[in-house]
Amino acid sequence: MTETGFRRKRRLTSFQIMILGFAGVILLGALVLMLPLSAAKRAWTPFSQALFTSTSAVCVTGLVVQDTGTYWSSFGQGVILLLIQVGGLGVITAAVTFLMLSGKNISLQERSAMQDAISAPAVGGIVRLTRFILRGTFLVELVGALALLPAFCRDYGLRGVWMAVFHSISAFCNAGFDILGRAGTLYPSLTAYAADPLVNIVIMLLIVVGGIGFLTWDDVCTHGLHLRRYRMQSKVILSVSAVLIVLPALLFFLTDFSNLPTGQRILASLFQAVTPRTAGYNTVDLTEMSNISRAVTILLMLTGGAPGSTAGGMKVTTLAVLAANAVAAFFRREDPQLFRRRLEPSAVRNAAAILLLYLALTVAGAAIIGAVEGLPLGACLYETASAAGTVGLTLGLTPQLGTLSQGILILLMFFGRVGGLTLIYAAFSGHDLTYARYPQEKITVG
Repeated sequence: MTETGFRRKRRLTSFQIMILGFAGVILLGALVLMLPLSAAKRAWTPFSQALFTSTSAVCVTGLVVQDTGTYWSSFGQGVILLLIQVGGLGVITAAVTFLMLSGKNISLQERSAMQDAISAPAVGGIVRLTRFILRGTFLVELVGALALLPAFCRDYGLRGVWMAVFHSISAFCNAGFDILGRAGTLYPSLTAYAADPLVNIVIMLLIVVGGIGFLTWDDVCTHGLHLRRYRMQSKVILSVSAVLIVLPALLFFLTDFSNLPTGQRILASLFQAVTPRTAGYNTVDLTEMSNISRAVTILLMLTGGAPGSTAGGMKVTTLAVLAANAVAAFFRREDPQLFRRRLEPSAVRNAAAILLLYLALTVAGAAIIGAVEGLPLGACLYETASAAGTVGLTLGLTPQLGTLSQGILILLMFFGRVGGLTLIYAAFSGHDLTYARYPQEKITVG
């Protein structure tokens, strides 16, 4: 067989399968959402709007061009919720789940794809971990829905059951979709519950649990409070996540919401610190936040959650690796370290590449949208960071953007969900690792 023939018969890599899987589900979802059955007015939905909504749901972002509560029918909302669930678990996880339920054996290629999808350290035990993920996901979503029932049933009667289920799944999957909109109050998110401690705390807990990653769950359930037994990655995720909640919350409390009572001010500050990574709900008017708070929110949106979680973004581990590398440079250490473990040079290279990708695409997207729409760059950066981080927070610009600008947000949402390295590995899968080295020469930096 010729080399060309061999390459044609070569199987798709797990990264390519992930990308094609996400794209396929998005396209199928868009076609279903176009149907008159999906719209409250029983009219055909333009493909561009259906595609944007489907992409936002599968990529668990929450940016919308039509208010979810008023534009879509119950069937359409159900389709969106299914897309959110598939996107939150991951297309590969959903496919492996279907195979498990049908009683089929999981092949080595499927196990390898699953390993890459959830960032598992090894192929061994991947089926057990998948079952653990499924049981944990549905249990947490059920508990979240039951906890939200009193508030929503109080305000919406029997429909409150559907609302509790919808918002529990949306929050756990870090999607940020809401169905609370009504005629005259479109795109409200959770602003009506800004003073409700129950809704605030439940939604925040769902966001955090969904965003710390499936492997971190495994450590917590296996080792409990014995933190020393956790994987180094789990320790990094939990510690960095805590810092990225507490410090921004303190900043928001000091700089914003001074018109609110103390208790509500604390809730609002905490909620706005949790939601940028990467849920997309808001309980306050984001346009009234200070400029420094908006800037911090953009950084939080780009950072995102943990690898192998329902969250998108650059990932907290990427930020931790870059910080450890900076500390190593400051103290003239040979290797960056985290929790008394030396980091691989490839981790530092990958972290730097991911940071550059996210910054370049976010800024380039904002510049193009700003030029096309005639909008301030800062406001456009907020929208593009929200899309790339699969967050869904918005200053109200997204529904007003033209087709080209919305197309840019679609691409950024897709990039943010599948991950920068996944796209790179999928595009350059035919390039073998090379060990050839050029002569070394020094260059001055800094």
